[in-house]
Amino acid sequence: MMQTAQTSFEADIAVAEDDLDDDFESVGDHHRAAAEHFAAAARHHLAAADAEDAGDVDAADRHAYLAYRQRLNGAQYAEIAVMDSERVQDVIESQA
Repeated sequence: MMQTAQTSFEADIAVAEDDLDDDFESVGDHHRAAAEHFAAAARHHLAAADAEDAGDVDAADRHAYLAYRQRLNGAQYAEIAVMDSERVQDVIESQA
C-alpha cells in the first residue's frame, strides 16, 4: 500500500511539474510557480519523514533529493518574479 501511495504521489508531482513548465507571461505566474514548487518540496519532506519513521532509507533519500530539487526550482521562479517586477526594481534603486 505504501508503494502505491508513493507512486501516486510521484505521478501527481510529475503532472504538477509538467504544468509548471508552460510558458509564463506575468510576474504573478512566476509567484504561483514558485509557490507550487515550494509546496511540492514540503510534501516531499513530509514523505521523507514518513519513510524515515518507517525505516525505508531508500524512499527517504529519494524524497529528500526531490524536496531539495523542488526547493531549488521554487527559488528560481521566486528570483525570476523579483527580477521581472518593475516595482521591485524601483524599490531596489530607491534604496541604493
